[in-house]
Amino acid sequence: MDASRVREKSRRSVPPQGSGAAYRKYGGRKVLLIALLGVALIAVAVVSLGLGSARLSPLKVVEIIFGGGDARSAQIVLGIRLPRVLAAIAAGLGLALAGCVMQNVLQNPLASDYTLGVSQGAAFGAAVAILVGGAGSANAAGAVRDAFLIANPFLVTISAFAGAMAVTLAVLLLARLRGVTPEVMVLAGVAMGSLFSAGTVIVQFFATDVQVASIVFWTFGDIGRASWRDLAIIAGVTVPVTVWFLLKRWDYNALGGGDDIAHSLGVNVGRTRTIGMLLTSLVTATAVSFLGIIAFVGLLAPHLMRRVVGGDYRYLIPGSALAGALLLLVSDTFSRMIIAPVVLPVGAVTSVLGAPLFVYLLIRGFIKSGRRAA
Repeated sequence: MDASRVREKSRRSVPPQGSGAAYRKYGGRKVLLIALLGVALIAVAVVSLGLGSARLSPLKVVEIIFGGGDARSAQIVLGIRLPRVLAAIAAGLGLALAGCVMQNVLQNPLASDYTLGVSQGAAFGAAVAILVGGAGSANAAGAVRDAFLIANPFLVTISAFAGAMAVTLAVLLLARLRGVTPEVMVLAGVAMGSLFSAGTVIVQFFATDVQVASIVFWTFGDIGRASWRDLAIIAGVTVPVTVWFLLKRWDYNALGGGDDIAHSLGVNVGRTRTIGMLLTSLVTATAVSFLGIIAFVGLLAPHLMRRVVGGDYRYLIPGSALAGALLLLVSDTFSRMIIAPVVLPVGAVTSVLGAPLFVYLLIRGFIKSGRRAA
C-alpha cells in the first residue's frame, strides 16, 4: 500500500467531531492552544533573559536582541544568558518529544528516557570517563556547588552519549530476538537501566573522593554548562528528528489504535517502532550527554498536553514539544532565582515541580493506558 493511501486511511481513522465546520473549529481550537503555548514560551524566555544579578526589563531584553542596548548588557544577555535559555528550550523540546513518541510506540504511559534506562546508560558512560579518563577534578577556589569540575567535558560527553546509545541498541537487540513488541521493549529497558545503574555504583566504589563527587556533580543536570557549540549539536539532532516525527504523525495515530489496526492501514509496525525508539533515544542521549540527567520532562509534558489537545498526534507532537521546552525553561529559571546567587540543579527542580503534578494527574485518573489515551 503506497504512502498516500496509508495517510488517507489513517486520516479517516481519526473520528470526526460532528459536521465538517464543527470539526474544523475543533481542530482550530487545538492549533490556537498550541500557538498560545508558543507565545508563552517566548514570553518566559524574554523574562528569563532579564533575570540574574544584573536585572533587565523585558523591553530592554527585546531591544538588545534586536541589536540595541549598551555593550555590557548585550554581553550579559547574548553571551551568557541566551545560550542557557536556548539550551533549555532545545533540551526540553527534545526530551518531551522523545517521551511522547516512546509512549506511543511502546503503548506504555510511563515510557520515558529515565524509565527505559537511557539516562542510566549516560550516567554510567560519564562515570567511566571520570574514573578511567581522569575527567573529574577539584576546584579549590569554587563555591560549594562549584567545588568539583569536569576537567575534560568532551570526553565525558562522548562517553555519556555512548552509554545512552548502548542501552538503546541493547534494548533493540533484545526486542529483535524476542520480537518487536511493546512489552519486550519496556522490560528490556527496565533491565538495562538496572544493569547500568549497578555499573555506576561499582564505578563509584573504586573511585576516589574527588571522582565520586565529580560523578555526582555531573548527574545533577545543569543547563548552564551548555556552550554555543553544545547548543548547535543538540539543535542539530533535535530539529531533523522533530521533522521526521511530524511527517510520521499519521503512522503514530494508527499505531495508537493497536498493532492490528496499524497493520490494516499499511503501517509497518515493527519498523515504525524500531525507528521511533532509535530516534527518541538519539535525541535523549544528545541532551543528557551535554546537560546531565533531567527527570520528568519527557514523562510529564505529553500527559499534560493530552489533557489539552487529546491524543491526535498531529497536535500532540508539537504541543508536547512546546510544553517540554516551557517546563524545562521555567524549571531552570526557578533554579537560578529561588535562592540566588546559588543555582540549584535543574534536574532536582524538574522533579520537585513535576512529581506532585504527575501524582495529581494520576489520582484524578487523567493518565490512562497509552492505547486508550492516544
